[in-house]
Amino acid sequence: MQIIDTEDMDMTYREQYETWLRDFADDKATVEELKALEGNEKEIEDRFYTELSFGTAGMRGVLGAGTNRMNLYNVRRATKGFADYINSQNPEYKTRGVVIAYDSRRMSPEFAKAAALVLCHEGIHVDLFDELRPVPVLSYAVRHLHAIAGIVITASHNPPQYNGYKVYWEDGAQMPPEYADQVLALIRKNRYQDAVEMDEEAAKAAGLLRIIGKKEIDDDYIADVKTLSVQPELMKTAGKELKIVYTPLHGSGNKPVRRILKEIGIENVYIVKEQELPDPNFSTIKVPNPEDPAAFAMAMKLADEVGADCIFGTDPDCDRVGIAVKDNEGKYYLMTGNQIGCTLLYYILKSRQALGTIPADGAVVKSVVSTELARKIAESFGLVCFDTLTGFKWIAEKIQQFQDKGDHTFVFGFEESYGFLSSTFVRDKDGVNASLLIAEAAAWAKTQGKTLYDVLQEIYKTYGYYVEKVVSVTLPGKDGVAKMQSIMKNLRADAPKTLAGKKVLAVRDYLAGTRTDCEGKTEPAGLPKSDVLYFELEGGAWVCIRPSGTEPKIKLYVNTNAKEQADSVRENAALVEACKALMA
Repeated sequence: MQIIDTEDMDMTYREQYETWLRDFADDKATVEELKALEGNEKEIEDRFYTELSFGTAGMRGVLGAGTNRMNLYNVRRATKGFADYINSQNPEYKTRGVVIAYDSRRMSPEFAKAAALVLCHEGIHVDLFDELRPVPVLSYAVRHLHAIAGIVITASHNPPQYNGYKVYWEDGAQMPPEYADQVLALIRKNRYQDAVEMDEEAAKAAGLLRIIGKKEIDDDYIADVKTLSVQPELMKTAGKELKIVYTPLHGSGNKPVRRILKEIGIENVYIVKEQELPDPNFSTIKVPNPEDPAAFAMAMKLADEVGADCIFGTDPDCDRVGIAVKDNEGKYYLMTGNQIGCTLLYYILKSRQALGTIPADGAVVKSVVSTELARKIAESFGLVCFDTLTGFKWIAEKIQQFQDKGDHTFVFGFEESYGFLSSTFVRDKDGVNASLLIAEAAAWAKTQGKTLYDVLQEIYKTYGYYVEKVVSVTLPGKDGVAKMQSIMKNLRADAPKTLAGKKVLAVRDYLAGTRTDCEGKTEPAGLPKSDVLYFELEGGAWVCIRPSGTEPKIKLYVNTNAKEQADSVRENAALVEACKALMA
């Protein structure tokens, strides 16, 4: 039997399709799925015109048969390539092993077990969680067990038809680009038939596969997260008064988030029952994304009934958390990721200032597309604020650099896409850590007769009114990739001189690694290379454009600030329209 080698770029998508039908004839479900596509040439092309990409975020895609889909064949093949990389580095890495976790999505348990047994077949020890776990628990487990790597099966906040495969290295962070490139090269050397699963019982008997439960990791993780409480004594009293509504959105946050809230002293936690249990179809919501206001509809209804102070929602892999808080009219206001990040930072620094525990060498880290308000807050308390590329692996890299050099103490890191972290024992965004901080900040505010909305307004009054808008343009399929590339190419070739009447002071092209001001002076951009364009504008405004690394989208970030809210809102709206026209 000839097994398809998708590195062979001479094969057309049609030839790839026919080869799958022939070579996987024994897999009746796959064959039936593919035969049902006859007559839908566009769908066949989309499934076979390319391979599912593998990068620093691993791989992610729509479930289904095909080289450009998430399925057992691609999971096994990717795992074989990853195993080859591990075995090529150091003989000891086999025994240090790989930790594997998964979330509540379709095929997540099956993909996790397949990955585990392929690794075992290659002689690599595997610790596989007994049920779904959040991404931050996987990151923690890699470090806690001194494993060489980790895998988590998840597509984060994507729609139900997606799943994904994220890879972590020994520091508990996602793999850096140079490692991911080497893994990809090894994946492409393998045929599907090269990826073989070991028998599960044989793997257990040989000591290669261990199923891990609550006692091995969860208890230690929760104990360590509790140490992140800024004012634990406050929570012993204030926690009794706070009312929280929480929805896990059918994902992995249900148990750990509820546990951490209970153990820090929050007695009144109300769960959205319809969204409590795992559901791979996410039946009650269109998209399991805490950035989407529609995801909070049920939670807001319950919050009105019980008179909640705030609402939490975590995504399926519990690395992101969104919140809604009561505004001045008593209605629930959904805070943006930037607003949550700045409110948590303000609470942490305000509290630590009162306690005298702000480190002299303290540092805050944010992604380059996150609000500059965070820098204003950090610097007002004597901390340094660092920028990184988008992707929490870059924040994790800064944490490691701080520890290696001993030059800074990490205090807080965040991304505008609802990812937050105040620990160093986890190296990815952590919805459990964030839930603790949000609850504590809400309790702190309540002791002063305030809500977190009031705290946010206090921040704006102190530092200026910042408005951030993210616009996503979805461009699926082969044509979409070409369109994204064309947009970025054209903007590089002909960068605008003004946007909505604001002068462009400088253009940062992170792919070229340059920052060029309006007079033509060029200097290093200061961050690793990435397909990102950043326009510095008059008045401290800025616009950033980048293709998404995990979805078929091009993202536009528009940020403005002014002393008055109305001025900042008006300027932001004008910039959004100018940028939409620019991309069109």
